[in-house]
Amino acid sequence: MRILVTGAAGFIGSHLSTRLLERGDEVLGYDNVNDYYDPTLKEARLARLQAHEGFRFVRAALEDREAMDAAFRDFKPDRVVNLAAQAGVRYSLENPQAYIDSNVVGFVNILEACRHHAVEHLVYASSSSVYGANVKLPFSVEDNVDHPVSLYAATKKSNELMAHTYSHLFGLPTTGLRFFTVYGPWGRPDMALFLFTRNILAGKPIDVFNHGHHRRDFTYIDDIVEGIVRTLDHVPRADPDYDFAHATPAASAAPYRLYNIGSNRPIELMRYIELIEENLGRKAERRLLPLQPGDVPESHADVQALQSDVGYAPETPVEEGIRRFVAWYRDYYGA
Repeated sequence: MRILVTGAAGFIGSHLSTRLLERGDEVLGYDNVNDYYDPTLKEARLARLQAHEGFRFVRAALEDREAMDAAFRDFKPDRVVNLAAQAGVRYSLENPQAYIDSNVVGFVNILEACRHHAVEHLVYASSSSVYGANVKLPFSVEDNVDHPVSLYAATKKSNELMAHTYSHLFGLPTTGLRFFTVYGPWGRPDMALFLFTRNILAGKPIDVFNHGHHRRDFTYIDDIVEGIVRTLDHVPRADPDYDFAHATPAASAAPYRLYNIGSNRPIELMRYIELIEENLGRKAERRLLPLQPGDVPESHADVQALQSDVGYAPETPVEEGIRRFVAWYRDYYGA
């Protein structure tokens, strides 16, 4: 197939693009390669992709409607995976406009382009952040998510609502994936695993928020990519018999679906840190701090729907995932 992947220079996007290219798909990567974090890491990911004959690349922002339209017009994608977004919970407190530009205006541009270019299926990144102040665990796609605690989360919830509207009005098949704390080689430098590894090797203290009482559903990148690919190949269909008297946020009469994609095996942050220490052969100096604004103390994905529909089964234990990340980090940075 011809697949357009936005955010192709990003962590998940680069891994997904590699997997699609390796199975024989043509991929058009679309990314503005911004400086939210080190652009040289993004360029290194792109260099690996550009070694593949079936890869092309457009350097542009989601909110650039003309560039978006030109990419769709020239490439004529069969399917689209939208992973580009302004990421990060805490940064949304500092620069909210960036989230509206990329995650709201940019997503409308994606939806419009998919609509007018007869795209067969749009898969897009949502986030576990949408669960916000929810306390029932594990988090289920059947749950109400009307209490976000960050603007980032609110923009992701808006994406789900906007996608449903296009599925309903125009018959555009859309699938939203709520990612749970993705980690692994080539990961994002603003995420805990990267920050902890860098500081421990440098002999600097690590900031441990919520005094280390976090529990997170850490999900290895290969398991995430497997879930995306299976979902991309599973196009949702309209359901004229859908019972709105028993409606849930996860499905509709329209060709629309929502799934959690996580490991379904949350662990305590302190245990996560211990595993990093074991792989580095060094102890961390821990600076215990209170819970940050916009953050949640625990996440746990109920992935039963994804298992039932596409056979998703995360396989990578966190012990193995951290080992692979540390090996990559030492090799890439010569640490």
